Amino acid sequence: MPPLNPNKSPAGISSFADVKGLSRDKPWLLPSNRKLRHLQGISLRNLTLSRPPTRPRGKTSDDESLPNAFRSPKRLLALRESQALEHSRSSDDLKSVPKSHGLSKEGDSDTETQLRERPQIGKLKRRSTLDWTNSLPRARQKKLEDVTRGRMADTWFSLHDVDILEPLYVSEVIHKAMNPDFRFFDLNTYGPSVNRRDELIVKVWAQTENMEDYILLIELKAHFRSLQFIGKTLESFHHPLPPNCIIFHLADGIYTSFTDLPLDEPVPVLPEGLKLPSQAAQFTSSSDALLRLSNLDDCIQDALITREELTNQVNNLLIDKKQELDIINAATQAQESLAATKRAISTARIALKAAQIRRSDLQASLEARRAAIRSGNSSKVKSQSALASVQQQISSYTYLLQTTATEVSGQIRRVCEDLLHIYPVEPTPGKPFHFTVRGLPLPNASSPSSSLKDDPAATAAALSWVAHITHLLSLYLSTPIPYPPTVHGSTSSILDPISISLHSLAARTFPLYQKGSIPFRFEYGVFLLNTNIELLMSRQGLRMLDKRHTLPNLKYLLYVLTVGKGEVPARKQGDVRGLLGFSNTNTGLSLEVQQRGGSDDVMSPESSSGGNGSPIKGKFAAAQDNLKSLSIPTGRASEHRSDK
Repeated sequence: MPPLNPNKSPAGISSFADVKGLSRDKPWLLPSNRKLRHLQGISLRNLTLSRPPTRPRGKTSDDESLPNAFRSPKRLLALRESQALEHSRSSDDLKSVPKSHGLSKEGDSDTETQLRERPQIGKLKRRSTLDWTNSLPRARQKKLEDVTRGRMADTWFSLHDVDILEPLYVSEVIHKAMNPDFRFFDLNTYGPSVNRRDELIVKVWAQTENMEDYILLIELKAHFRSLQFIGKTLESFHHPLPPNCIIFHLADGIYTSFTDLPLDEPVPVLPEGLKLPSQAAQFTSSSDALLRLSNLDDCIQDALITREELTNQVNNLLIDKKQELDIINAATQAQESLAATKRAISTARIALKAAQIRRSDLQASLEARRAAIRSGNSSKVKSQSALASVQQQISSYTYLLQTTATEVSGQIRRVCEDLLHIYPVEPTPGKPFHFTVRGLPLPNASSPSSSLKDDPAATAAALSWVAHITHLLSLYLSTPIPYPPTVHGSTSSILDPISISLHSLAARTFPLYQKGSIPFRFEYGVFLLNTNIELLMSRQGLRMLDKRHTLPNLKYLLYVLTVGKGEVPARKQGDVRGLLGFSNTNTGLSLEVQQRGGSDDVMSPESSSGGNGSPIKGKFAAAQDNLKSLSIPTGRASEHRSDK
C-alpha cells in the first residue's frame, strides 16, 4: 500500500484547497459539537426574488451532476468506459437551417445524413451597445437604479424551534439591500433545553416596492452537523455563492449550506485488481405475451374512440335540447324563487308581530314614565314650598345649636371644677410627678404592690377615688369607657368584658386593692384603670406621656377640661332639685357646697359674672401655677382650648 499524502484525503481525493486553489482554515468545533448556543448571527448573500432555472444550461438532468451523489465501484467503471452525453436536440434544432446563416441543403440522397448531424449555425453577430454608450448620464443613472431596484428589497428573518410555537428570535428590518448583514444576537437566555439543539428553522421574509406585504422567501431547516465551513471571515472567501445563500456566524467561524462545492467526505475508489462479473444473457418476452399486449393496446384505443363518440353524442343532444333545458331550468329557478319569497314573507310577518308587541310595551312604559314624571313634578313643587319655609328656620336652629354647644362646654368646665374641689389632686413636695388625691398618696411605679413603704389601705382608697372620677368623667363627656369600674370605697373593682380568655364574671372582675388579692390581678386592674384614663385623654385630643403615672395623667386631663375663655357659668336653678327628689333643696344644696369646700359665691350668678377678684379666677390661676411648677406641658391644653 503506498504512503498517504498529507495534502490528500485517505480516499485519494484532493482537499478543497487543492481543488480550488484557495486557503481554507479549519474550524475549531467538530460537527457533532456545533450547537445552537454557538450561533451569533446570520447574513444573506445574493438576494434573488425570481425563481432559479429548473436545471443549468448545457447540462443534463442526471444524478451524476450532483457532487455528493453515491458512486459505487460498478458506476465508476461504467463512467470510465462511457463516452460523454450529447445535449438533447429540440424540435427547432431539427429543422432546416436557413440560408442566411451560410448553410444550404444537398440532394435528396443526403437528407438522412442532414437529419443525423446537428446543423452548424454560423457565429451570431454581437448586439450593439452604442445606444447605451452615447446616452445621457441621467438616463444611464436611471437605468442603473431601475436595475438595482428590481433586486433590492427589505428583508428580515426569524428563528424557530420545532417544539416551540413562538419564534426564538426576530431580527430587525434591513431596508434596500441585496446582501443584508443582520445584527448579532445571543440565544443563551433560553436555557440548555434550547441551546443544546443542533437544528434550527430559519425563515427569511422579503418585500420590494411593488409588493404590498412581506412574503416568505426562504424557509430552511438547518442541521448544524451538515453545514460547510468557509472560513473565519467573508473577506477571505472568494468563491461565488449561490442565490439566496444564508450564512451562519458561529463562534469559530462562518458556515453555510450549499452543494456546488466539493465535500470533505471521501469518495469510494474502485480497488485495484477488482473485475466486474460478466453479465449473463437474459430472456425477453414471448410472442404470445407480445400479441396479448398488442390486443390490449387495440382494446384501449377502441375504448378511447368510443368515449369520444359518446361525448360528441351527449354534446349534440344537449345542443339540440337546449331550449327545453332552458325552460326546465327557468321553471326550477322560478319555483325556488317562489319558495324563497314565501319564506321571506313568513319571516317578515313574524318580525312584524314581534315589532307590534314591542311597540305596545314601549307605549305602556312611556305612559307609566309620563305618570311618574307628573307625580314627581307635583312632589317637587310641594317640596320646594316646604323647603322655603324650612330655610327660614335654619338660621335660628344654627344659632341655637351653637349656643347649646357653648353652654355644654361651659357646664363641663363647671363640673370639672367641682370635681377638682371634691377630689383635689395635689403634688407631693420634694417628689416630682408624685401626687395625692384628697391627701392620700398613689405611687406611680409599674407594680404598686411591690412598694413596701406605701400603706395598702391608703392606696386602695386613692384608687377607688380615681375610679370614681374616671366613671363620672365618662358620663359628663359622653365617652363610654371599655372597662367600667365598680366603686365600693377601699374594695373597689374593675370589669374586663373584652378579653376572650376569661369566661366567668368572677374571672373578669379585677380588684383595685392589695389586701387579700392576688398581686398580678391587682396590677392588671390598675392597668385597666390607666387604660380608661388614656381613652378619655385621646377623645380630648391629648397624648399620654407615661401610662404608669395615674394621678399626673388625671390631673392633666382635669386641667385641660377646666381651662377656657371667660368665666365658669353658674349652675341653672332647679337642676339639682329634680335630681335630689325632695322639697327642701336649698338646705341640701348649701350642705353639698359646704362639704365640697366651696362657697355660695361660686354657685351664684353674681360670682360667675363678677370682676377680677372672683374666687374661681383665683383658683384657675392657682391651678395654672401649680401645673407650671410641676413641668406639666400646658401648650397642648391651651391649644386644645383655643380650638374650642
